[in-house]
Amino acid sequence: MAERAYYSDDRSLVFHGDVSDTLKALAEAGMQVDCIVTSPPFYGQRDYGVDGQIGLEQHPQKFVDSLVDVFELCGPILKETGSLWVNLGDTYWSGKGAHKSNETKQGARRFGVRPQDSTGDGLWARPKQLLLIPHRFAIAMQDSGWLMRNDNVWVKPNPIPDQVRDRCSISHEYVFHMTKERWYYFDREAVGRTSKSGRTLPPLDTWVVPTSRGSKSHKASFSEGLVSVPVLATTPANGVVLDPFGGSGTTLRFARKHGFRSIGVDLNAGYCEEMATTMRVMRKEEQDGPVPDQF
Repeated sequence: MAERAYYSDDRSLVFHGDVSDTLKALAEAGMQVDCIVTSPPFYGQRDYGVDGQIGLEQHPQKFVDSLVDVFELCGPILKETGSLWVNLGDTYWSGKGAHKSNETKQGARRFGVRPQDSTGDGLWARPKQLLLIPHRFAIAMQDSGWLMRNDNVWVKPNPIPDQVRDRCSISHEYVFHMTKERWYYFDREAVGRTSKSGRTLPPLDTWVVPTSRGSKSHKASFSEGLVSVPVLATTPANGVVLDPFGGSGTTLRFARKHGFRSIGVDLNAGYCEEMATTMRVMRKEEQDGPVPDQF
């Protein structure tokens, strides 16, 4: 697969292209990974300017279906002892049509007519409705055969101001932990808490992690703190970590920094270049060290 990569070296691969096509190609090549950590596009939150992007489906059910289809393709690539971690936030249905305010901050968050700005179906998709997309996604993944281990809650101490008058301000997202089988690799010692008696306790399922300020080109990148438990707990020594929605490369950067191999995929060529640039810099920093195992 290295010859088809946008970028490749002995520790990392970056692929530019449609996520479904790339996952199928990885499966056909016999690629096996230990851990998948990713944050797919959230529904109606960003326009990444690429045809075929996920997240701008006209109805939220189609969005959930699209995500489930993608992660079904991850099944053959993920080892039987592997784990899948998915960060996902929610969306409110608006139904107000195109954004008309002259406020700069509002304009930055709105882009033309988003899916949730349309009239809707009057049922699930209706004005002011919290769509509960993370929950619907999680149940759909269970229905497709995945084993749900945790619905970890990411609490943001520094959320973007939520200018509302009649509800609470949103300050959390979910990080779902799923596996294929009952028994899988999990290193509690790498991520655990120490009790007063010296015992190692598992990490809590509530994570207080500051939001990322974004990268030069990706304004919705996530924090390294959010991928630390997934990568460190469920990737064995010299294991392979995959992010099928690679974005700015947070997962790849953290995985490589901690001695793991990594694979990133993205539909946006600019994000692929950002991942590749990061990997080039890290490779240069590693050149004086021992040569690790290759793919």
